[in-house]
Amino acid sequence: MTALQIVEPAAADACCTSSGLPVLGAEEAQGKAQLFKALADPNRLRLLSIVKASDGGEACVCDLTEPLDLGQPTVSHHLKILVDAGLLRREKRGTWAYYSLVPGALERTAGVLSDL
Repeated sequence: MTALQIVEPAAADACCTSSGLPVLGAEEAQGKAQLFKALADPNRLRLLSIVKASDGGEACVCDLTEPLDLGQPTVSHHLKILVDAGLLRREKRGTWAYYSLVPGALERTAGVLSDL
């Protein structure tokens, strides 16, 4: 008969290699993968670039359809993915939504690979 091993939730997600260095746990890897999936689309990269370059660092969804030559529903879908990934924030003003970069999001994104 074998004894059951109880593993704390925080410890279950992280493990160590034989060198003792921590490795990426499943939950953390899932979050980082969502970020990279959001960045893996050329239209989403262009949206980030347009928002970053916009006056005041924000852009209305109405101003983002023409530069990408995409319809509003498609642009809104891409923007939602960027918001869900933590790269953009959305602010509703009347009937329009305005998007801006989450402060520090691009810097944190750049550091993700170096932290592996």
